[in-house]
Amino acid sequence: MLWRYLAGAAAARTADEMSGPALLIAGLAVTGSPVVASWLLAGLTVSAAAGGPLLGVLLDRARRPGRLLAGCVVAYAGGLLVIVSGLGRLPETALVAVAVAAGVVGPALTGGWTAQLPSVTGPARQDRASALDAMTYNVAGLAGPALAGVIAGGPAAVLVCVGLLAAALPAAWTLPAVRTPPAAVRARRGIGEELREGFGAILGNPALLRATAGSMVSCAGTAMLVVSAPVLGARLTGSTGPGALLLAVTAACGLAANALVARRRGPRRWDALLVRGTAVAGAGMALAAAAASASASEATSATSGAAVSWAYWVAVVAAGVVGLGEGPQLTALFSVRHREAPARLRAQVFTTGASLKITSFAVGSAVAGPLAAYSVATALLAGAAAQAVAVAVLTAGRPRSG
Repeated sequence: MLWRYLAGAAAARTADEMSGPALLIAGLAVTGSPVVASWLLAGLTVSAAAGGPLLGVLLDRARRPGRLLAGCVVAYAGGLLVIVSGLGRLPETALVAVAVAAGVVGPALTGGWTAQLPSVTGPARQDRASALDAMTYNVAGLAGPALAGVIAGGPAAVLVCVGLLAAALPAAWTLPAVRTPPAAVRARRGIGEELREGFGAILGNPALLRATAGSMVSCAGTAMLVVSAPVLGARLTGSTGPGALLLAVTAACGLAANALVARRRGPRRWDALLVRGTAVAGAGMALAAAAASASASEATSATSGAAVSWAYWVAVVAAGVVGLGEGPQLTALFSVRHREAPARLRAQVFTTGASLKITSFAVGSAVAGPLAAYSVATALLAGAAAQAVAVAVLTAGRPRSG
């Protein structure tokens, strides 16, 4: 059952990571307008903040949450199909509205899926399963954008996303039922009351609150790296391709680090690992900023070609260091949520956390664009500073015993 879960999660999350770039490519190819393409991407992500908590309530209420999860997968795939078939035929505002509607169920592909892990593994294998689950995010982060870039070809990449979602459907549909059915009195309560209870579970639990707030700040800092990487690659090599390679190195190193975490046996101090992973990611971003600064200072020298080559390889190492921190950071975040979230509110805690991270990433991206245009080194330093702030948030009030 675990391997079926992981295969379905990897397929769904790869489609999720691929859908944004695929819509950008398709929108630009069919309409020729970067404005329309960016609106489609914005529509797909902006509604996640509202959809995540509501989706979590519905998953927590469901006797068979896997069936609801499968419905979300179908809805997301259907939205992508409507958009790709309507490009050039339907009004652009209507297609953006469809993207917004599809984005509401987007958190089901991330936090909603992870919330079902305890029912698949049981408590005995929870730690190792969380590491394996986090690896599916690394695989998706590596494969999704790469597939979108390789396939290109207008709507073709969107159709591949739909195919991946279809492949994830059987795993979602066959997820086990909850072991203790929701109480009848809970089913009669209003959704608003349950939403308040879910947010209260996060705000009232110091460990959950630290992990949620710290991951939001860290995710905003990660956006600085994602936005800056293509610009840094172009500054160092003259092409944006090597910038995409930097992000691939980050994902690959995160995957390798999580593989090591999954192999380790025995109890682990997840709160401490969350702090260390965040700190390592920040160190990697600071090193990338140093590479960008060195290349800028040597740009007019006679040996600028050698300096650029040296600086690029420093940037590759920096991207690897970021991945070595981000991989275990994600595993630790999941483990803290599984440990601290009340069983009856677990899905809401995970989908709310996913929504907040998506929103933080969007805010970080919006800030990173102007910063990177002004100075790539400044943008990367801002990302490193965000990780330092996240470390401070994660350690504030935390017992020394971890």
